[in-house]
Amino acid sequence: MASNSVGFSSLQLQFSTRRSSKEVISSPYSRRPVLPRISASPSERTSPATRRANFPETSNLPIREIPGSHGLPLIGPFRDRLDYFYHQGRDEYFKTRIRKYQSTVFRTNMPPGPFLSSNPNVVALLDGKSFPILFDVRKVEKKDLFTGTYMPSTELTGGYRMLSYLDPTEPRHGKLKQLMFFLLKSSRDRVIPQFHSSFTELFQTLEREISINGKANFGEANDQAAFNFLARALFGSNPADTNLGLDGPKLIGKWVLFQLSPLLILGLPKFAEELAIHTFPLPPKLVKKDYQRLYDFFYESSTLVLNEAERIGVGRDEACHNLLFATCFNSFGGMKIFFPNMLKWIGRAGFNLHTRLALEIRSAVRSNGGEVTMAAMEQMPLMKSVVYEALRIEPPVPLQYARAKRDMVIGSHDAAFQVREGEMLFGYQPFATKDPKIFDRAEEFVPERFVGEEGERMLKHVLWSNGPETERSTVGNKQCAGKDFVVLVSRLLVVELFLRYDSFDIEVARSPLGASVTLTSLKKPLSECRRLLPPTPQAPLLGCFGLIRMGMIVVGVFWIRILLLNGVILEIQKEEGLA
Repeated sequence: MASNSVGFSSLQLQFSTRRSSKEVISSPYSRRPVLPRISASPSERTSPATRRANFPETSNLPIREIPGSHGLPLIGPFRDRLDYFYHQGRDEYFKTRIRKYQSTVFRTNMPPGPFLSSNPNVVALLDGKSFPILFDVRKVEKKDLFTGTYMPSTELTGGYRMLSYLDPTEPRHGKLKQLMFFLLKSSRDRVIPQFHSSFTELFQTLEREISINGKANFGEANDQAAFNFLARALFGSNPADTNLGLDGPKLIGKWVLFQLSPLLILGLPKFAEELAIHTFPLPPKLVKKDYQRLYDFFYESSTLVLNEAERIGVGRDEACHNLLFATCFNSFGGMKIFFPNMLKWIGRAGFNLHTRLALEIRSAVRSNGGEVTMAAMEQMPLMKSVVYEALRIEPPVPLQYARAKRDMVIGSHDAAFQVREGEMLFGYQPFATKDPKIFDRAEEFVPERFVGEEGERMLKHVLWSNGPETERSTVGNKQCAGKDFVVLVSRLLVVELFLRYDSFDIEVARSPLGASVTLTSLKKPLSECRRLLPPTPQAPLLGCFGLIRMGMIVVGVFWIRILLLNGVILEIQKEEGLA
């Protein structure tokens, strides 16, 4: 993958589709980036939650020395690690330093620190103005910075440095990224039907669990559906029909843990967690057999892509390890984290948004012959905005790193700072994409934020893909190779959800990777409820909620009649002197 930050980006899909004359979609081969249009009715053209940011030129800003400190060797990084993981938590770790230094640019340390990182010192960039320098490969280097200030052992990836760890100036980068584009282009016709098939199984599983237990864990079902979808769509292989069976998600989870454990908190006692995963690496040999099972599956399923790899000068073994990494770490990891997070935000938005999404989605699908197509989804401006807003407010790739190639000046909203060649730059993306000087109501989930022309202009500040949403991924940059793919599958999840259900209820808890979402109800449309009703004359008039309301009305009328009858009897008794 082309991403350079710890997190889960995904793969890119290149689609050819019919587009309306009002749309302009950037071609993978066009020279100039074009805004992806989100059309809307005239009444929706301007969102109250969008504002176009006007930044002052860096040259007009006062030069300020970068505040902050790295502290004493070993002691400073260790203290900062404890603050980051336990004493303050990630967001508060950055907020307290912003307040202390009165600056969104400052020096600090980033985990894991001693003894996994040789140099944890960074210059933090925590606003939407300074953050984009991390994407400019003319000025910064990306080599071996995917996981930040440390790099996991290449024993976990077959002895190769994966595409995610390569700088665009390295010869292997262009070839491997080209291979990922080929993978997606060759599988594009399978994506929509296989997503429908795999996530139909997911919703059936969730419905069954809710009917039995009253609730269902979305994460577990989502993991299996996501892996099945990726294997079927990208490689034309059904894991259940191979030696891998249903073990894929479990094996990936262990393998990813051995790479990311220094950056996670797992809920263990602090002392044990510090010693076990934050100070020394976990031995790669413990997951060697699990990784081999994954490798064998991908090698047997990727003949077409491996043949292409050889044609462009990449060995089959190296190509297979990269396909595994791109699919399991980047793509599967992205769906594992982002899908529950997106469901969380949509679920919290409530019934009103659910109703609007259901009406828009069903209307667009109906007007396109009853099929979910690219053209149909282009007629869903609210749905598209909701996906972008979820990517903005809680991006699946939160941490970004780069190393300055030369001395330069970096500007925040308020000042400019001199950075020296070789210094490590770090950005926490949620602070950049929730910058109140760029977005109104920046901390709120605003479903309509990217609807209309004003909303479209704000897409340049959506940065989840390791670059602005208005730009495209190429072999010469580090923008996520899956920029289009991850947006597509996220849209498909929302579409499939609201084609099936009017609304849903959730419970949310925290997990080491994103949110843990439990569904407590899935409310089917009226038409589905009618199918489940007995064939009585009244049935076509009633939905699930209609039955409940009718029952309440009948009971209410019954008790009113009883009370009225009692009142009449009391009056008669009074008149007869019997009260």
